[in-house]
Amino acid sequence: MHNNELDSFIAAGILNRMNPKGWKAFITCPSDTVTSMNGVTIHAEQPLEFSSKADAVLIGSGSKTRDIARDTDLLARIQLDPARQMIGAQCSGTLLLSKLGQLGDLPACTDLTTKPWVIEAGVKVLDQPFYANGNIATADGCLASQYLAAWMLMRAGTREDAEAAVHYVAPVGQKEEYVAQAIGSVIDYLPNSIATSAA
Repeated sequence: MHNNELDSFIAAGILNRMNPKGWKAFITCPSDTVTSMNGVTIHAEQPLEFSSKADAVLIGSGSKTRDIARDTDLLARIQLDPARQMIGAQCSGTLLLSKLGQLGDLPACTDLTTKPWVIEAGVKVLDQPFYANGNIATADGCLASQYLAAWMLMRAGTREDAEAAVHYVAPVGQKEEYVAQAIGSVIDYLPNSIATSAA
């Protein structure tokens, strides 16, 4: 499938810092195994259909996203419901989110390579690393995974949960800066009740 393993592994690693509180992030795939664009082969932890049961879903990017966006059978296996799920997409995953009918009139973030295709799909592309509206979020850049993870942690957990998870993965000597940047990048896109309690 040639996904970008950074999108999947970084977000999963950060979100799974919440295992002691009962969280579990799974990597889903359309087949038993998937090989990333850089040649890393992994086994699916859950089938693609698991996305319909999850409380939150992140769609990563990859070198074959345009092909996937045209694969109606594969897309039909992904049933999302923003009324009850938090849904995020990263880089070319934003194109898939659009093709799944989840963006509507919302603007979105995506990488420079995918930008023309997302615009062609009728989406206004923002020149910023993260944007969210309600239960839908998009981010741009492999390392923006931390923003999507922090957003989910602050929405479904607490600011302290997000800070602790980002702090753990941040480089030594720069932990405070990384935490401040991650929280600062998402806090304006949280519902007022959450943003106020997180301030």
